[in-house]
Amino acid sequence: MSDDGTGTGTGTGTGTSTTLGNGWQHAYSGKVRDLYTSSEHPDRVLMVASDRVSAFDHLLEPPIPHKGELLTSLSLWWFDQLTGVSNHLAPAAETSALVPTSVADRSMLVKTLTMYPIECVVRGYLSGSGWIEYQASQSICGVALPAGLNDGDRLPEPIFTPAWKAPQGEHDENISFERTVEIVGADVAEALRAASLSIFATASAIAESRGVILADTKFEFGDDAGVLTLGDEVLTSDSSRYWDAELYATGDRTASFDKQIVRNWLKTNWDMEGIPPTLPQEIVAQTALRYRELIERLTGA
Repeated sequence: MSDDGTGTGTGTGTGTSTTLGNGWQHAYSGKVRDLYTSSEHPDRVLMVASDRVSAFDHLLEPPIPHKGELLTSLSLWWFDQLTGVSNHLAPAAETSALVPTSVADRSMLVKTLTMYPIECVVRGYLSGSGWIEYQASQSICGVALPAGLNDGDRLPEPIFTPAWKAPQGEHDENISFERTVEIVGADVAEALRAASLSIFATASAIAESRGVILADTKFEFGDDAGVLTLGDEVLTSDSSRYWDAELYATGDRTASFDKQIVRNWLKTNWDMEGIPPTLPQEIVAQTALRYRELIERLTGA
């Protein structure tokens, strides 16, 4: 999964305007998205996805062309697929009336929620930081796993491995379910786990029917007048790890539909000290292609 989202720094890319049309004022910038609020609509937030790209907790140059549009369109598509799941999207009529045309293709008008400080990570396969933790403890976030698993193996069943969303400027922390209970209470923790596993199962089945494996993802939830509500982006290539099912069956567990190309290049060409090097144009182009290919595979568009 990506380290993108609402981390610190504004970066570059599409740029961050202090104001947009229709009265929207810049309120906050994460690594990828910019948030805008309006005094005329205090119960709404305009989330605008930029083309910025980050890896290993650093913003990179140059941005990925059209990344913001691609992430937004995929997130909106998934919200449509998850029927019966409450989400934070404002009604379509509001969106068409209130969202400035300059950012319409890369923005979501959403309801304000009381967000829970938990990243609800679900893993169906062993990979990434989960693989590293498994090698050390044969478990992930306190969830014991069978011995003898390899990097990329499918888990016996999907597992819920939450993380605590640290304050701005600090790193998120993988935590146990018991720690989740301490933070948000037993009832909310149980609801977060159940909803996350249920949505993951639905999304996995949809992806598999299109030749794509959903290896892992993260969800964020908030409270909307007592209703557990799915917020933030959902099941994008920045918040999830997707693999090509056909290639996976041949033993290739590296063909992911995300910015793994960027990570791999950095590991080879950067010592992780100081400012990251500028990404070559061919790496930028390949990454953009992978983002777009995932949308085509999933949506058929």
